[in-house]
Formats: sequence, structure tokens, C-alpha cells
Amino acid sequence: MKQPNPNAPERRFVVAQELRVSRADGEPIRVRGYAAVFGQLSEDLGGFREQINAGAFTDVLGNDVRALINHDPNLVLGRTLAKTLTLTQDTHGLLADITMPDTQAARDLAVSMERGDINQMSFGFTVAGDGQAWTRDGAGPWIRTIKRVARLYDVSPVTYPAYPQTEAALRSLAAWQDHVQPPSDDGHLQRQLRLRELQLI
Repeated sequence: MKQPNPNAPERRFVVAQELRVSRADGEPIRVRGYAAVFGQLSEDLGGFREQINAGAFTDVLGNDVRALINHDPNLVLGRTLAKTLTLTQDTHGLLADITMPDTQAARDLAVSMERGDINQMSFGFTVAGDGQAWTRDGAGPWIRTIKRVARLYDVSPVTYPAYPQTEAALRSLAAWQDHVQPPSDDGHLQRQLRLRELQLI
């Protein structure tokens, strides 16, 4: 069975009510919104829920990060190295400010956002080896707390929050269980892990 790359980037999305488009005569279109928010539990991500601690992005604000459409590397909206993307971490989350290019894809995106058809953002990342914690309250779902992001690849306005979101995290949970606590007899979680493996064959 082919095993997925454990260092492959993960992607997460937030419903970003703060996501806004601004236009001014003679000025580039700007998009501003939170690509990640702190202290909020995600929906079920396939056997676990997730939250991000405040300050999790401190080590990666200097990364060369792209702003993309739907994580597509062919649709670049901005880049921190070019100073067309600015990332700021505040008490609420990771704030992205994108100066959009004068391209058809960017103009189309702005129209869709102004109509309210697109109002979500996502970010691509990897977690530091010691940058996460797994907890569980009784028989409830596992909670993954991201304490430190190792690499930030991109931030993206997204059409759908449907993406390969769980594989790396579920492998991380399995590894944590193997090394930190006795083997679990949780059949549901083991079935989830096996299902993910079969999907990746």
C-alpha cells in the first residue's frame, strides 16, 4: 500500500465573515480577511476536531507565502516576498491583506466575493513536531490543538471547504497514541484510520 507523505501540507478553512473586497478608482483591488482564527473548534474532520492556539503562526510570518485561489498554484493573487500579500497575527487570528493583480481570475474572484458567492478562506500548512497536542474528554471526539505551525505555504479564498483535510492529522494522532499512551481499543477511531488508508491506495 502506498503511504502518503507525512510532511504533506494540510489545509484548513474558516467561514470568514471578515473577508472583504475593496475597490478605489485607479487603485488595485484589495482582499482582506482572516485565513485562520484562534480558539475555535472546527467541525468533525474525520474522527477529530481541531483548534488553533493564539500565537501558532509566530514562527512562520517570515515564510515566503503565496495567496492563491482555491490553493491552485496557477492562480496566484499575491506573495509576501513581492509585498503583494501581508500577513499579520493578532489576538483573533491570521489576517491576510492581498493586493490583487490585474488579471481576469482576480477580477472574477472579486465579483464572486462582492456577490457573497465566496466568503471563506483556507490556509496550507505543516505542524511542527512538538507543535500539537491531542486530548479527549471521555468518549467524546479527539481534540487536536495546534500550538505551533512549522511552515505556512499559502492562504486562499476558497469556493468549497472540501479538501484532503484529515490524512496527515490522523497519522499524527495514531503516532501520538503509539508513543504516548497504551494502544487504544477505540474501534471507531481505528476504523476511521483504516478508511483513510484505503482511500489513499
